[in-house]
Amino acid sequence: MQLQIIGPITEIETIATSAGIRELPRLRKRYGRGRWRKRKGVAEVRLGNREIVRAEIHWYEATGIGRKEFKIKHIL
Repeated sequence: MQLQIIGPITEIETIATSAGIRELPRLRKRYGRGRWRKRKGVAEVRLGNREIVRAEIHWYEATGIGRKEFKIKHIL
């Protein structure tokens, strides 16, 4: 599902860090080494059908690399 984040992400929490991330080898191979964290937060997003909803989103983040691979987990 394609999404576009509209506005700030709030209620940000870290779900997992380094060895606790199952996708760590793939992330390092694709984006490079870094201090990877899996994070979650709440934001307004625009879906592929142009509908705007409030949703819980998850993503991976590393210092110097940035936020990667956003996905919607729950529409609130």
